[in-house]
Amino acid sequence: MESSFNYKDYISHLPESPGSYRFFNKEGELIYVGKAKNLKHRVSSYFNKSVDDRKTRRLVSQIQRIEFTIVNTEFDALLLENSLIKKYQPKYNILLKDDKTYPFICITKEPFPKLIATRKVEKELGTFYGPYASVKGMHTLVELLRKLYTIRTCNLHLTEKNITAGKFKVCLEYHLGNCKGPCEGLFSSEEHNRNIEQIHHILKGNISPAIQYFRNKMAEAAEQLAFEKAQEYKVKLDLLSNFQSKSLVVNPNISDVDVFSLLSDEKCAYINFLRVVNGTIVQTKTTSVKKKLDEQDSDILTMMIVDIRDEFGSYSKEVITNIPLSTPLEGIHHHIPQIGDKKKLLELSLKNVLYLKKESADKQSNLAEKDREKRVLLKLQQDLQLKTIPLHIECFDNSNLQGTNPVSSMVCFRNGIAAKRDYRHYNIKTVVGPDDFASMHEVVFRRYRRLLDENASLPDLIVIDGGKGQLSAACKALKELSLYGEIPIIGIAKRLEEIYFPEDSIPIHIDKKSESLMLLQRIRDEAHRFAITFHRDKRSKNNLKSKLEDIPGIGKETSAKLLKTYKSVKKIKEADLEEVAKLIGKEKATTLRNYLTQ
Repeated sequence: MESSFNYKDYISHLPESPGSYRFFNKEGELIYVGKAKNLKHRVSSYFNKSVDDRKTRRLVSQIQRIEFTIVNTEFDALLLENSLIKKYQPKYNILLKDDKTYPFICITKEPFPKLIATRKVEKELGTFYGPYASVKGMHTLVELLRKLYTIRTCNLHLTEKNITAGKFKVCLEYHLGNCKGPCEGLFSSEEHNRNIEQIHHILKGNISPAIQYFRNKMAEAAEQLAFEKAQEYKVKLDLLSNFQSKSLVVNPNISDVDVFSLLSDEKCAYINFLRVVNGTIVQTKTTSVKKKLDEQDSDILTMMIVDIRDEFGSYSKEVITNIPLSTPLEGIHHHIPQIGDKKKLLELSLKNVLYLKKESADKQSNLAEKDREKRVLLKLQQDLQLKTIPLHIECFDNSNLQGTNPVSSMVCFRNGIAAKRDYRHYNIKTVVGPDDFASMHEVVFRRYRRLLDENASLPDLIVIDGGKGQLSAACKALKELSLYGEIPIIGIAKRLEEIYFPEDSIPIHIDKKSESLMLLQRIRDEAHRFAITFHRDKRSKNNLKSKLEDIPGIGKETSAKLLKTYKSVKKIKEADLEEVAKLIGKEKATTLRNYLTQ
């Protein structure tokens, strides 16, 4: 943890006051920003020989200059630290993004205010609500508000003078019923502003005034026998009630509170934020931050509370968390609830954090698995001295137990994983009897003749389950297709797991514990399993055919008809005699039934 910076003299002059400190490297680059209740004690702790964190030692080794700013309180130091991290993004600090990409809903400051969605926060433009983590959710809310209230969408400068002068004409929106024509003075600013006031309440999470307003209007219309008008208000009331039912109502008595929870592992901290207004969760965010040094959970959560509250414009006086904070939050009541609805809120927040943490762990696991697969394929390329990484491997195996029903199989692995949709079975067509070499020649020829005809991609490696004989037969097929030398091909013998190369009588042996050999074994075993399964199915079907063909009067054609329809002797036996007779004739059906029921 040696540093060329003469820190001892410098630290001795540091004040024992709250403040923010900044570390710079030899290039003058700001590499770390921190906060302290006592600047002298905190900064000197970095140069303590008992510090055993590797990342902290690396940071200290790069320090060439220290700057600090004295503030009044530790909370002020936290705010300054947060601001500097956002501005300079030092390499050893947790990354705090000053994210301006979240959308907001703005109610403009002008005669006949408009409702707009924007990503730019310009306070002079109007009153902003948000940010909304879900763009879809925000647009759904805007659409709801437009259905509830007829608000203008045009950009006309609707001053009283311009309207009186008759400068504007109503547009298509008026004729469609989406606007009430304030541009021609058909809709008063007082009535328009009453609608805007209702929208303010809804966007603040207080739906009750709007619901009461529509209920009163519906009742008034009904009393005046204006039933169509009453129905319009009822539709709007239903829309609002439906929106309220979809909002997560916690407890109407919980008026204004921010909920934060944090869980962490060695590399990351996972944080959830819930903002509750008038008993309803109105904003949420779940995020993660990478640890740069050996940060404490309490420090991370404290920093993230300041950051997220600033991002969402929250001024709630109550904050609840699942762990203590490192710095008191001035003007805010902070506590960790143990019972009641606030405890349930905290549990809901933790549920979101746990989900993010699990999702992150799953992604890391998948990435690790992909890295492992790539590593194995690179090792296989090295062991077999291949020109390219064998991303696409095909393996062939024959099966002819006791010399009957010879079949072959081909299995395909892509990126080290079985691609079962590309597996193929082969009935041997040109070979009479159990000739393993000739069978291998036939299926390899048929496979790559088809790929060539279809202009399909060829494998990076062909694996033959067998020794020199089977490999030679496969190589002969490739030569006939002019593919020999273009596709690497090997044989793997079962007894000693020997790897044979074409035209080389001396096999190579890969380390038994090597991941590359294990991959080849897995591919070979899968080809064997696939071939055996197909062979057993075929042998079973052939035995069944033989059993039916032994019945006097039942030949191959009749037997094939029966098996195609009923699949098994048991189902044939249980079938209705008249149905069987329709299929093969009454005389054969009777003969079959008599034979099977003996």
